[in-house]
Amino acid sequence: MDRRKFLATSAAAATVALVEGANAATVPPFGETGVPLPGQPLPLGPLPDTRYPDKHIEVLDKRFPGGPGTGGVERLATGFRWGEGPAYFAAGRFLLFSDIPNNRIMRLLEDDNHLSVFRYPSLNSNGNTVDREGRLVTCEHTGRRVTRTEHDGTITIIADSYGGKKLNSPNDVVVASDGSIWFTDPTYGVRGWYESLHGEIEQSKHNVFRVDPNTGDIKVVTDDFVQPNGILFSPDEKKLYVVDTGISEGPQYPAQIRSFDVDVRAGTVRNSKVFVKYETGLCDGARCDVQGNLWCAGGWGDPKEDGVRCYAPDGTLLAKIHLPETAGNLVFGGMQRNRLYIVASTSLYALYVNTQGAALG
Repeated sequence: MDRRKFLATSAAAATVALVEGANAATVPPFGETGVPLPGQPLPLGPLPDTRYPDKHIEVLDKRFPGGPGTGGVERLATGFRWGEGPAYFAAGRFLLFSDIPNNRIMRLLEDDNHLSVFRYPSLNSNGNTVDREGRLVTCEHTGRRVTRTEHDGTITIIADSYGGKKLNSPNDVVVASDGSIWFTDPTYGVRGWYESLHGEIEQSKHNVFRVDPNTGDIKVVTDDFVQPNGILFSPDEKKLYVVDTGISEGPQYPAQIRSFDVDVRAGTVRNSKVFVKYETGLCDGARCDVQGNLWCAGGWGDPKEDGVRCYAPDGTLLAKIHLPETAGNLVFGGMQRNRLYIVASTSLYALYVNTQGAALG
């Protein structure tokens, strides 16, 4: 082949390659949307100036289950960018939680406080919980889906669309006693490049969904939230609580927790009421203890409000647990379910309490 023919053939081949490349679908990177914080910026162990009784636990009502007296708030781990979604696994005595911007799920072993990466990339996981068979259920921002990690490590997609359109960015999740999976779907993850990969908002409403345990069908439970966030049941599963962090969209929107009468098996709710309205800051994630008290992680407003608030079933504020960082979510763990783990901004905190968590994790 002479030189001219060779060059012509090479140019034609290159043109075909360019066309094929232009027509091929591209896949966005699923690695970090942030990078780990350098060093260890905050000291571990009891918070500064801790003595018993711990001043970080502010009791406002004698009904508060409280701390054990000879115990206080401890910082167990640090160095995250925005921690969320703790879930406790009693069989392995470990805690899992999301570090959303760093696109990973972390694991803390309870017996020696060893910290490691459980999953990377996690598709910017947010909320996590444990189902009735001891499996991890996860909300993924970048995946725009809810998944279940099986006992053999494989991942099952529980929900990733509704009405033929992608979910927005599933945020928090809870599993009922009948195995049904309930989750919130605001738009936080899909709108930026830090806690997810930017994408088109396809669901016009910000829904609370339920996935049927037998058929896998997904349906809308309620669709009138500005930004539905944390979700949980009362211990008897007669009440469903959903946090609305709509204030993130502007001061005219709510920062509150709503309650519903719920029929878990039918997947229906009614009698919506405002359980708690926040005048300062907001609540993000919450859990119930066996007495029906709500333990709510939050902050964002006055730094003095960063941490946890505990409410009685009638909505009375019983106590505040003060932390040096805004809190995102919490869960009861430990072998007695009396150790409260709190994921707050860059760190993981814990304290013992005189009650037990109502949910599995």
